[in-house]
Amino acid sequence: MIRKPALRRLALPTLTVLGALLSGCASTSLPAVQEPGLPPLEQPQAQAQTQVEPKSLPKVQKPSAPGSSVTASLPQLEDSLQPGVRVDLNDTSARADLWQRVRSGFAMPDLDNALVGKAEQWYSSRPDYVQRMTERGSRYLYHIVVEVEKRGMPTELALLPFIESAFNPQALSSAKASGIWQFMPATGRDFDLKQNIFRDDRRNVLASTRAALDYLGQLYGMFGDWHLALAAYNWGQGNVQRAIRRNQQAGKPTDYESLRMPDETRYYVPKLQAVKNIVLRPEAFSLALAPVANHPFFLSVNIDRDIDVDLAARLAGMSEAEFKQFNPQVNKPVLLAATTPQLLLPWDNAEAFSRALAAHQGPMASWTAWVVPRTMTPAEAAGRAGMSEAALREVNKIPPRMLVGQGSTLLIPRSTRHEADVSEHLADTASIRLKPEVQLRRITVKARKGETLAALAQRQKVSVEQLLQWNKLGAKASLKAGQTLVVFTPVQAKTRVASASPAKRNSAARSAPARKVAAARSSSQQKPSRR
Repeated sequence: MIRKPALRRLALPTLTVLGALLSGCASTSLPAVQEPGLPPLEQPQAQAQTQVEPKSLPKVQKPSAPGSSVTASLPQLEDSLQPGVRVDLNDTSARADLWQRVRSGFAMPDLDNALVGKAEQWYSSRPDYVQRMTERGSRYLYHIVVEVEKRGMPTELALLPFIESAFNPQALSSAKASGIWQFMPATGRDFDLKQNIFRDDRRNVLASTRAALDYLGQLYGMFGDWHLALAAYNWGQGNVQRAIRRNQQAGKPTDYESLRMPDETRYYVPKLQAVKNIVLRPEAFSLALAPVANHPFFLSVNIDRDIDVDLAARLAGMSEAEFKQFNPQVNKPVLLAATTPQLLLPWDNAEAFSRALAAHQGPMASWTAWVVPRTMTPAEAAGRAGMSEAALREVNKIPPRMLVGQGSTLLIPRSTRHEADVSEHLADTASIRLKPEVQLRRITVKARKGETLAALAQRQKVSVEQLLQWNKLGAKASLKAGQTLVVFTPVQAKTRVASASPAKRNSAARSAPARKVAAARSSSQQKPSRR
């Protein structure tokens, strides 16, 4: 059986509920995470959209007035779906099984073929995998279902992260698609999912869900068919449009089953159908789905100062690993209030965090950001930041034999010189520019009379293989006298030396006349040489 942690009602009178902050953009061609060994699946039939009426949320109550000044000073906890209200966990709808709510919203036509059966067999033969997948999904499923229903979409879409990432917010594909919805970097930027050194919103469960559902809705509007929309989500809308045009020109049908497409895309909807069938009738596959509560799993806690991730986790009574399951977008050991003003925490941990944060004495963050004024070595940057070179390389992911380019943003320890919270502009635009310490310069050389490739390579201090590659020559090539060849020679990258301070320049200027006088006096005292 899949077990889900029980959620207890919060005692704070002012505690309000988070929901799912989801309402915006999404992704383009998103490669699906293929389960190892999953058999090829056949393409499904096309269908038209069925609008789903939004289900009612659990009954909410207006929060009572704060009972004390301490309670009033606690960080704000809220539900971005219903700000200013809290869920009544004793309400019948809150105690219902979320799986039933998902089932009642299914609206896509079913596929029924041998390949769907193979996918069902793959999942049913791996109950441990299904348990881990649904256990992770139970943290986020309520928020996704609510947003799907708000948009009038079929609830099959809420199951799509099972196919894309097995509901792992840290999932990263070989093509660099990331998060539970597997956004490609360019696609994420198209749909306002920020990616920089501090955070990657493709891993932000709420922001990426908003984006994914926006994109799926846009694709449905384009194709008028959910199966084609899903194919475009996986393969890219341009590819699907071209496949449709090819079929139109050939006088062939243009539904999902009739299009030529990669195997991954052809199997995409059948995998979703298999998961849908398991959710509908888990007992038919010898599987069990533990009930999922029909209310938010986590709350949103507002912060107004930068805070270290390890401190936030300690205040919430969680390990860092647990904390990052709910805030997976964080790239660095510090959360920046300017661009991440809310933390997501399970119910009881949110209450603990709000109380501990209100009572916390001392610094909140031990890190800040510094913009490098000129290109320099990591060792020099570390010296200026007051940290070891190894620590600077580790926290900023600087590989060996690289320089830090001018304008790069580095994470450094706070000090009396660098103690402010990171500004919103810097938190949104921060990047790091790395340059190789040794760069290659292209030159041309002429072969001497009777010179072989080996001799010329030795003269230029390169290998014969490099000469062959640079000049596109065969292994048995011979050289003619005066033949021009391209050679790349290493050049040490330059870092501009910092100019002297005004005080040092003035000191040097004052000492210059004295040095000249002393030199002249010394010269006048020398005896003439004899020849």
